[in-house]
Formats: sequence, structure tokens, C-alpha cells
Amino acid sequence: MSEIKTEEKFQAMVESMRRQFGHDMSMASVSPGEHHSRTHAPTVMATLGRAKKKDTHKGGTPTQAPVGDDERVRIIRPGTSTAIGTVVFFKDGTIELDQESREALDKEMEQIIGKPQKIEIRGHTSQQLAANGPAPLDAMDLGYRRVRSVMQYLTEKHAIPPERIRLSSSGAWEPMFLTSDTEKMRMNPRVEVFLLEETVDQLIGTAQERNETLFDDASK
Repeated sequence: MSEIKTEEKFQAMVESMRRQFGHDMSMASVSPGEHHSRTHAPTVMATLGRAKKKDTHKGGTPTQAPVGDDERVRIIRPGTSTAIGTVVFFKDGTIELDQESREALDKEMEQIIGKPQKIEIRGHTSQQLAANGPAPLDAMDLGYRRVRSVMQYLTEKHAIPPERIRLSSSGAWEPMFLTSDTEKMRMNPRVEVFLLEETVDQLIGTAQERNETLFDDASK
């Protein structure tokens, strides 16, 4: 029975990665055997008014994007995700990380520690909580408390700088599964941790201010 639950958790994590990155960049694409794409990887759209990144997490250099009327213009959802990340699961209604979740985060740290990129931590709850709760904000709050637990673990255990972290909560509105299967429903309360393409310094001030700061530092 434990092997079945482990396999279900693995498949749930693969599904979450597939939704985030598309099939070709998900964990499924690196498993043995031939794979056929179930979805097209999302098209990467450049952000106006700032540099367009190309695999900066692998050492790539930013390339200049078109300049907009407002240099602070952003795409609706900033931060193109890389294919680096993991998913940890929670018991319904809880915010504590169990040993399995801590080990999953520990395993991913080699790909995250020491890099300049932002890290997005996104929380989710079960749909049942939203349906039975007195207010929709309850699910959002629980998702946010979960991501704070993950952030606390990353900053305290692995010394991840807090300025690298972006927290978000989707509440109960992005379930991994829509099913009456009890085991699959247990995969909906989760937190996704993804390395983004954008770097911390690209979100501080304007491009002109950043350039002036670099010039001032170089002249000292």
C-alpha cells in the first residue's frame, strides 16, 4: 500500500510540473522510454521595458527586449519558470512540513542555492475546504500559511536569502485533480517551489537607477 501511495505522489508531482512547464520540460520527459507530448510548452513572451532572459539560471546572458512607454511595464504574471522545482504535499488543514516534504526540499537545494534567480513558492488547498469554509479567504489564508512554512524552512535550514523568495497562494482554485478518488484528492493540498528566470536585481528600482548605482560603485 505504501508503494502505491508513493507512486501516486510521484505522478501528482509530475502532473504539477507538467502544468507549470509543459510536457517536454516536465519530470515525465526525463524518465526512461519514449514520450509523446500531451500539451505544447507555453510560449515564452518577453516583458516590455526590461531585458528578456534566456536560460539565465544556466549562465545565459540577458538580451535586450523592446522598450515600452513605461519601463516598469510587466506581463500579467511576471517570472517565466525554469524547469527547476519540486512539489511538497500537506495533510488537509495543516501547515507543518513532514519529514518527506523536508527531504524533497533538501534534495532540490543543490539546483537553487547560490543562484541570483527569484524563487516562487505557491500554496494550494483542497476544494473541500473552500466548499465547506465560511469564506473563500480561508483557503487563501491556509495556502499562504503553507508557503510561509516552506519559506521559513528554506531561509533557516538552507540560508536562502528572503529577498529571493516570492510567496503566492492560489487557495482551492487550482486543484491538481477533479475527482472523487480519495487518494488523488489528498494531492491537492500542496506547495509548489519553482526557480524563476528573473533575477533579484532586475526587480529593484528602474533600469536607469540600477545602472547609476553600478557606475557609482565602480567609480569608488
